[in-house]
Amino acid sequence: MSYDLIIIGAGPGGYVCAIRAAQLGLKTAIVEKRATLGGTCLNIGCIPSKALLHASDMFEEAGHDFAALGISVGKPKLDLAAMMKHKDETVGANVQGVAFLMKKNKVDVLSGAGKILGAGKVEVTDAKGNATVHETKSIVIATGSDVAPLPGVTIDEKTIVSSTGALTLDKVPGKLVVVGAGVIGLELGSVWRRLGAEVIVVEYLDRILPGMDLEVSKQFQRMLEKQGFTFHLGHKVTGVETGKKGAKVSVEPAAGGDAKSIDADVVLVAIGRRPYTEGLGLEAAGVAMDRGRVVIDHHFQSSVPGIYAIGDVVRGPMLAHKAEDEGVAVAEILAGKAGHVNYDVIPGVVYTAPEVASVGKTEEELKEAGVAYKVGKFPFTANGRARAMRKNDGFVKVLADATTDRVLGAHIVGFGAGDMIHEVAVLMEFGGSSEDLARTCHAHPTMSEAVKEAALAVEKRALHT
Repeated sequence: MSYDLIIIGAGPGGYVCAIRAAQLGLKTAIVEKRATLGGTCLNIGCIPSKALLHASDMFEEAGHDFAALGISVGKPKLDLAAMMKHKDETVGANVQGVAFLMKKNKVDVLSGAGKILGAGKVEVTDAKGNATVHETKSIVIATGSDVAPLPGVTIDEKTIVSSTGALTLDKVPGKLVVVGAGVIGLELGSVWRRLGAEVIVVEYLDRILPGMDLEVSKQFQRMLEKQGFTFHLGHKVTGVETGKKGAKVSVEPAAGGDAKSIDADVVLVAIGRRPYTEGLGLEAAGVAMDRGRVVIDHHFQSSVPGIYAIGDVVRGPMLAHKAEDEGVAVAEILAGKAGHVNYDVIPGVVYTAPEVASVGKTEEELKEAGVAYKVGKFPFTANGRARAMRKNDGFVKVLADATTDRVLGAHIVGFGAGDMIHEVAVLMEFGGSSEDLARTCHAHPTMSEAVKEAALAVEKRALHT
């Protein structure tokens, strides 16, 4: 069968690309080697981790915060099997939803591993080894990413786990060592810390959350330490030995120095992710690569005409929503429209408690670029709704151009930060100023008032501090 478009990979970027292409009248097929659609995100990433983050947060609230609100429930008892059932049901509902959307939009699902034989030809090999070649006008590579390995350490998903194994532990580890202080490590560390584990984080750099605003990173680290996290920053893991009673993690200063050993029941390797392009036949097809990523132009086309790529296999942040926007853009381009992604306005969220959210530039990036800017900050301790909910940790920070007042970035640490960041994202899409945000009426009492107050603070006119 011949198609207008075949997409390899049914994660957020791939399946959204398929839906938009079908909406625009392109005969579309999507190739997926998993038994279910949705990719890493829906199956073993974003969705199951958020289910456990929410459930563990409720467990923490019941055990530590309810009494102060006048709710007496006694000490909560953990039913880990039931919590995992909630996670699995959440995943099931989401992947079934994607399958429904494929049927609704008349997208053919080709089950198996995809391989590009050249422009216009995709071979799909099913689980039994049967191969079928399909012709198409265009191909989109949307195969996502895989766990980055730690040299010399073998992940067995039992004692030494990746994010995948950390989502399926059958008991709470007494001591969890997390290698990497990025988003994944801190989120999954939060889940097991709330459920009773002692969590120790080892990070090669001298800070947590690399790439995020440094002030936010430092304050957030202090919050996590109050929650019980222990951090070994500026350290590297040189080896992990496993035995009947868990593991011994060898750690030494990144700059050199004496090594030490940390005992652990479980070790989580969370040092990042790498593009997944194995078995796609890209080299034979002549597709240019750069450090494992597919090189693309401004229209998402690779070095081979008719072969495109989006998501984690191309430049930019490895985020599901970035992949989705690229999927929509490339589908629109293929349909003759003006698809576009604004990479200056891609929000990033850490779904811990409190949440951390960011959009646009950090102070460090503005300083490095030589951009003159002004800062407005407002703490949640001065927000009435935050006090009423006992969620007054954190702050909002708005960065605006010193000359034009155009908002260049915003950073939030606090309850609901992942939702609040989007009003700044919308503002930035329209080239808005801090004054525009400051003059927008915000309902009282809401957490979002802190965003308005931070915008007011850019001109040193915050009302409640």
